[in-house]
Amino acid sequence: MRPVLNLLFSINDSYVDQFKVTLFSLVQQTPDRDLHVYLLQQPRLSREPEVEVFCRKLGVSYHALVIDKGAFADAPTSDRYPETIYYRLLAHEYLPDDLDKILYLDADILCINPVTALYDLDLGEQLYAAASHTEDANVTDVVNRLRLGDYESKNYFNSGVLLMNLTKIRQMVKREDIMTYIAARQNLLFLPDQDVLTALYGHHITLIPDQIYNFDTRYHLIYAAKSLGKWDLDWVMANTVFLHFCGRDKPWKPSYRSIFSGLYKHYQHLTRRANRD
Repeated sequence: MRPVLNLLFSINDSYVDQFKVTLFSLVQQTPDRDLHVYLLQQPRLSREPEVEVFCRKLGVSYHALVIDKGAFADAPTSDRYPETIYYRLLAHEYLPDDLDKILYLDADILCINPVTALYDLDLGEQLYAAASHTEDANVTDVVNRLRLGDYESKNYFNSGVLLMNLTKIRQMVKREDIMTYIAARQNLLFLPDQDVLTALYGHHITLIPDQIYNFDTRYHLIYAAKSLGKWDLDWVMANTVFLHFCGRDKPWKPSYRSIFSGLYKHYQHLTRRANRD
């Protein structure tokens, strides 16, 4: 029996097609593992039968995690901070108790190299492993500390790729702590889930290199400059595991223009073909 690799996503019906591309790319790069996908949703996806069929075609085990409609009735929310910001932070409340590790991914990510080295990372007493995008908050570290409180973490973390140590998270990450923090600072939060992750739990996060595990495609020229030209397209294709298509400009939009456009469209085409077969 092959070892299991657990994956977590949180999507709605409008992101099913993008989720399929991400999952297909993961299957292509993880032939030595049995993939189990856990899908957080509220309400239940109307396209869930389509998702189940696609997972079955890929040989992936599918598990629906449907959040009760009133589960966050007492949570601080607004148009800017919908209740979905809580889902990945409190995923451990909905995942099976016997899971000790899971990898959360946004559905605007493409996997282009094997992910097993990240998944097999020994987190020890740490809650998460994540990468830092200095561009995420679009403000200086000093301003971040003023608006979020003088948090202990040395880094501001991106929540799009999160390796979760569920055993420790169940012990330390509490719903009431998260809700209290958001209620007190919601007017100061720019990227709520990332702000909360960094401020409350950043000092319990293992830093992983973003150029490998959370490559922000908007800044490929900055990556190349930071590395004095080393992290060029050839290096990315050989070394980067996750391309993250952050921001409003997405590769499935007709207007998208990037050096990674053709790569995404290639995986999109293969995904559609796998869906038909």
